[in-house]
Amino acid sequence: MIEALLLAVTRITTMAGGKTKSNATGFFFERDGRLYLVTARHVLCDAASGHSPDELLIDLHVDPENAVDLARLRVPLYRDGEQAWRGGLDSAGEVDVAVVELDRAALPATLSLKAFTADHLVNQFDEIEVGTPILIVGFPLGFRDTLHHLPVARQAIIATSFGLRFQGEGYFLTDAQMHRGASGAPVVARAQSQKSGREELSWRLIGVHTSRMDVDNRDAAEDERLNLNCAWYADIIMTLTQGN
Repeated sequence: MIEALLLAVTRITTMAGGKTKSNATGFFFERDGRLYLVTARHVLCDAASGHSPDELLIDLHVDPENAVDLARLRVPLYRDGEQAWRGGLDSAGEVDVAVVELDRAALPATLSLKAFTADHLVNQFDEIEVGTPILIVGFPLGFRDTLHHLPVARQAIIATSFGLRFQGEGYFLTDAQMHRGASGAPVVARAQSQKSGREELSWRLIGVHTSRMDVDNRDAAEDERLNLNCAWYADIIMTLTQGN
């Protein structure tokens, strides 16, 4: 049986004009009967680099008894000239998290999928402390189990005070070795229920991994990377999925 956490995460391929542009990570979130794909905003649009895909391809497991069986779903980012995804702003500016609603009618008839819900979010920030062990689940450099099409988990810890906006931004820092392709990965902490986590999502969704953090004065010849990363607080998802 595949762990529920792995079935809540999907590999994203961005497309523009029918051509592959990049790979990233996303995960599923369900609210009021609607199903959303959550990822980093820069996966969907990054003006600084000129990255502007028009659709996504996401991988879906369709047989609970056979992890090898896979379907790929096309997710348009624009419909009738209108943006089909949602990004957000906070007091510090643009938030590097975005959601796109998935058309349930376009999903395969059979589906092996898990989704986070509002119940998985942390309501009291003091539940999480600096140094808390966490996982970041995704597809670093596109790496995955190519037979079963499953993501990999990187161990990490909370590196800054959880609940405080690091340098005034809407994220906290994690300490983990991360790579391109993991943008949009869920950052999770083990729930206190101590369930096995195989059949149900017994994890707290605390953030969305988006990028690595570095310093401007690092000497590339003398100093290694900090291995610190930005994870936007997951409660932004509630704002992005509010209303129709």
